[in-house]
Amino acid sequence: MHPLTAVSAGPLDDLAGHRLLVLLHGLGADERDLLPLAPELALDDAVVSLRAPLPWGPGFAWAEVRDDPTRRTGSMRPAAEAVLAWLDGATAALGEPAEVRLLGFSQGGALALTLLRLAPERFASAVVLAGFVPEDDEDDAALAAVRPPVLWGRGDADPVIPAAAIDRTSGWLPAHSALTERVYPGLAHGISIEEIADVRAFLA
Repeated sequence: MHPLTAVSAGPLDDLAGHRLLVLLHGLGADERDLLPLAPELALDDAVVSLRAPLPWGPGFAWAEVRDDPTRRTGSMRPAAEAVLAWLDGATAALGEPAEVRLLGFSQGGALALTLLRLAPERFASAVVLAGFVPEDDEDDAALAAVRPPVLWGRGDADPVIPAAAIDRTSGWLPAHSALTERVYPGLAHGISIEEIADVRAFLA
């Protein structure tokens, strides 16, 4: 597993007292994939995009991808722990952010939910686009008590995320978050202009 690589949307020399938005790309992409979203969201946040630690295809992955049709994604916990360690280092070097928010696409969305499960007190909210809750066994009592705001956006024509993962996430999110769910007619495995507007409103 390679160390995480981070790239910011602007100068990043002081986090103390500022909001931080952490972008988590999807399978086979890299740390620059979601950066074009930053100006579209019109935020005052410092924005950092992380590169996943596992090489996969033309890019990187947050967890292994298996041939087993009953469990296609390996454990997200190692990557989540790596993100928490990166956040510890950034905080030590640049100061404690006022709050940290997460935005993940696909496998990055699964990672965002894993981070909420492992450390719900560290994150103010999460945006999960075309993502799902992993099958990892976790003690979610602390998360259910906090119930952070989560925006879950997905297309109803997504051919990538299995129906079983959607059903699992549909049952899990309402019990563990203050959920805002958006389903976009005709949208495949991607991010639409309408969805970006909803993300902007949610984060604002």
